[in-house]
Amino acid sequence: MGGPICVNLARAGADIRAWNRSVDKARALGNGVAVAASPAEAAKDAQACIVMLSDGAACRQVLFKDGAAKALAPGALLIVMSSIGHQEALDLAAQATDLGLRWIDAPVSGGTPAAKAGNLSIMAGGDAADLQAAMPLLSPMGTVVHIGPAGTGALTKLINQITVASTIATVSEALLLAEAGGAAPAKVREALLGGFANSRILDLHGRRMIEGDFEPGGPARYQLKDTRAARDVAAALGLELPVLNLVDGLFDDLIAHGGGDLDHSALLIELRRRNGRAT
Repeated sequence: MGGPICVNLARAGADIRAWNRSVDKARALGNGVAVAASPAEAAKDAQACIVMLSDGAACRQVLFKDGAAKALAPGALLIVMSSIGHQEALDLAAQATDLGLRWIDAPVSGGTPAAKAGNLSIMAGGDAADLQAAMPLLSPMGTVVHIGPAGTGALTKLINQITVASTIATVSEALLLAEAGGAAPAKVREALLGGFANSRILDLHGRRMIEGDFEPGGPARYQLKDTRAARDVAAALGLELPVLNLVDGLFDDLIAHGGGDLDHSALLIELRRRNGRAT
């Protein structure tokens, strides 16, 4: 989602240097976005740095091993929009603060379509004054909700992800039951969309399941990353979350059977496999 975020910021008037490990993707941004050869070059003397990477390890690598954080201007805003673990966010925030940077964890929900449209849901953790300073950058991306101090944005994204994962599992089971019982899944989905069971997962991913379109928007392996991170938080808090544990196991099995690069709605394939039904 970093690409459309860059484009929207550039169209809003931001002066941007972008780095991506696939340089052709950065060059394709256009809209006056300059392409940097390294993370440190992209961040050099900048007043703000926005990070959208796959996980916490990638953020740590780019920011603190590849030198992006140290290259920033003193007191710069460091806005990490990646989906990372709660403790990872706290640890990275502490390192950023030690360098004199202003930290905001601001993961998003809505996927690539919302990123392109500029209507992402942005869950922000950090100091209120720092978030206010970041609003000219965040507002062109979507709607911002300040959750609380550093780390709470990352925690909220994990809460979002376990809600998404469990709903995908439920919709998969519902459509499999329809299929096995002789009710046309497309008609079942149509009926449910008009009632209390309606949801964006049923609407968008239900259609994917029915059409067998598992080209990744959100790959299943990233969903597992997030359910694992949520399980870590729950364990640290002494919570028993049985549905989370069950859904995490389903995604683990999907990936073990070769589905890691499929869209997370492909969980239906794993349920079909378990029930001896052709995929």
